[in-house]
Amino acid sequence: MVRLIMGVKGSGKTKQLIELINNAAKDEPGNVVCIEANRNMTYDIHYHIRLIDAQEYKLNNYDLFRGFISGLYAGNYDISHVFIDNLCKTVGREIDNDAEEFLHWLDVFGEKNNIKFTVTISADASLAPESMQRYL
Repeated sequence: MVRLIMGVKGSGKTKQLIELINNAAKDEPGNVVCIEANRNMTYDIHYHIRLIDAQEYKLNNYDLFRGFISGLYAGNYDISHVFIDNLCKTVGREIDNDAEEFLHWLDVFGEKNNIKFTVTISADASLAPESMQRYL
């Protein structure tokens, strides 16, 4: 399952994401992971959440991101929810076909392995292609 949160800068995406992450820390039966473009949320999220700075791993394309998430899961089958903050900024690209394909891959991977994904993208929701609209 993929949930997509989109909005322009300053629309409250990060605040909403922090609230969702902290609720997941209390409610999720498994481990919760948060991947962000930099370490801005270090002091805002519950200490049980595994916070990953994507810059440390140079996750600058979707193939690397797929491999990274697959590796996370291979190393910890107890992951139940992964939050990805500002996907396009992390990868260094705008919304495009690759972003659509990545979200679809997350959806398939999540269904297969019983993992929920919540992803934020800093852009107007009207820019999302029709295939991405289903995740909003």
